Amino acid sequence: MSQISIILPTFNVEKYIERALQSCINQTFKDIEIIVVDDCGNDKSIEIAKDYANKDERIKIIHNEKNLGSFASRNIGVFNSNADYIMFLDPDDYLELNACEECVKVLDNNEIDLICFNYNILDIVLKKKYFFIKNSYDINEYLKFLAKKIVDANLYNWSMWTRVFQKQKYLKTFEKIKINFKLTMAEDALFVALYYLECKYIITLDKSLVNYNIQNINSSTKERKNFEKMQFFVENLDFVIYKLNLYSSTLNTMYFLLCQCFICELCIHKFDLKYRLVYGNFIKKTIIKLKRKMIKIKRRKYIKQLAMELK
Repeated sequence: MSQISIILPTFNVEKYIERALQSCINQTFKDIEIIVVDDCGNDKSIEIAKDYANKDERIKIIHNEKNLGSFASRNIGVFNSNADYIMFLDPDDYLELNACEECVKVLDNNEIDLICFNYNILDIVLKKKYFFIKNSYDINEYLKFLAKKIVDANLYNWSMWTRVFQKQKYLKTFEKIKINFKLTMAEDALFVALYYLECKYIITLDKSLVNYNIQNINSSTKERKNFEKMQFFVENLDFVIYKLNLYSSTLNTMYFLLCQCFICELCIHKFDLKYRLVYGNFIKKTIIKLKRKMIKIKRRKYIKQLAMELK
């Protein structure tokens, strides 16, 4: 059985998927499984993946019956995986060739629930983004680390593609979400926050192991000129905010305050979308601006409370 399953939710990425697959199959650590989840795009992405699968038996292709979005596709990939640990890669991004090796070094020596690592931003040139330091934590120490990042610099990192998850704990977290519609906004923030409830021990690496491509104009985060899609994004954010509120009191005070900080960030983003949806309506725009200011005040209050908890 492979030690790590790399899951690629795939939709209309023919320009990039070959690079992503090359970064997987050429990993310096070879005992991996590569799962491509076909999310019913209309380009040649899956044909390219099939060509690679014919040459490398570690590659498995799963076909969705209809377009479900990256969150559902990731979960389908996990359900069909065989490794104890899971890593995600969006096919417009690519891994450093030693990514799996660096993570397995940690897995070989520790029984842990989560590994976190840094990433590079791929634009015209690669720019390193440092968030994590090299360290090991129990869950309470890790929450304090996150709190200090918010208090000192208002920094967050909730991307699923900068982490390695323990499969059984991943499945338990998925059960908490219980979703029956497409989730495309803030799904990483929701899942990662709820996954912490399953964690006892976490290791962070200071290395940048994945390259995040911000050049892909087809990314869902850039589809914000369509009012119908923006309304859908608002509904997604409402669901994520509801779930985070639902579980925010289930661990300790630090976790509650972190969740509330996350929620405030998502609410600000939601009001930004709503502001654009009420184009031309001065009264509604004014109300939205006032609500946004109130949320920013509430966020400052929670950050102050986090600072007090850190003392």
